[in-house]
Amino acid sequence: MEQRDDWHLTDRLHYSHGRGDPFAAAVRATRMPMVITDPSQADNPIVFCNEALQLLTGYDQLEILGKNCRFLQGPETDARTVAQIRSAIAEGESISIEVLNYRKDGSTFWNALYLSPVRNDDGKIQFFFASQLDVSKHVEATDRVSEQKSIVEEQVKHRTAELEAALEAKTLLLHEVDHRVKNNLTMIGSLLRLQSRAIGDPVISAKLDTMMERIDALARVHRTLYQSEDVSKFDIGEFAVKLAEDVIGSSGRGNISLIPDVDQISVPAGNASSLGLILNEILTNAIKHGFADGKAGTIELSGRRHENAATITIADNGVGMPHQPPSGLGRTLISRLAKQTNATVEWVSLSAGTRVTVFLHDRN
Repeated sequence: MEQRDDWHLTDRLHYSHGRGDPFAAAVRATRMPMVITDPSQADNPIVFCNEALQLLTGYDQLEILGKNCRFLQGPETDARTVAQIRSAIAEGESISIEVLNYRKDGSTFWNALYLSPVRNDDGKIQFFFASQLDVSKHVEATDRVSEQKSIVEEQVKHRTAELEAALEAKTLLLHEVDHRVKNNLTMIGSLLRLQSRAIGDPVISAKLDTMMERIDALARVHRTLYQSEDVSKFDIGEFAVKLAEDVIGSSGRGNISLIPDVDQISVPAGNASSLGLILNEILTNAIKHGFADGKAGTIELSGRRHENAATITIADNGVGMPHQPPSGLGRTLISRLAKQTNATVEWVSLSAGTRVTVFLHDRN
């Protein structure tokens, strides 16, 4: 049977709802501005734009379709940035970059652009997919950064759910999900990088760095989840080992050793992000506090599977807890996320170090 061109189904849908193609409907309805261009036509024109892009730029659909994306450039658009975009298109590569664009009324906005090629089964580029985000007005304080982060994460969760539903009917989308998720996480990173540049306070900058670590943990969750053959399940045991290796590696602490002994522990995919963040908080706390001031040591990571439950234990031989488990935002996150996933977390101070056990009471 002849395969349909799913991208062109977007032309058959109403603007706000979509018919017959849940992926196209999701693209049309999302608040993230998006365009699709066709490199097989002269000058790689725009063949699709959603309503969010029209709202961002002030142009209507008929003024956008058929034009090359450069029509949003203006006198102060950086030529080197434009050259990087052209080079990525010519080489058929993805690119994430910030470019100064112009609206229809002549006003400017900084556009956090993510562009990626869409290839067919033979590897030939059929389209370029691009999403935009206006990052001109970025947050100025930690509370606003946290609020914006929560909003964007909710959008990630919502769009991911839409794409997962579309995967049941469309095999082609399986190859595009990773692009969508990485796109959203790139947007979050772009916002935080912009904020970090604008803040000179080392205390606030440190908080932003901690937030980026949490975003990295979410990225690892999605990368693992969507590379799995069964996207409804998540192996939290295997993920815990990879996360520990990455967290230790990114800390630059070569004097910290990891001893893993973990069973395969499958949990519902819906719990993956929460459990990933819990483990990330525990591991980063062990490195930052248990092995503070460059102290060397060992982290033992074990995971045991039971009939409908499991335990994951992280034990370090660092300085240990002074009197009680750590407090603050990290502990609050662990407590709230544990309730969401029907888990409990136990902190035990050892003679040398700390042992934290995550009890997963129901893995079904």
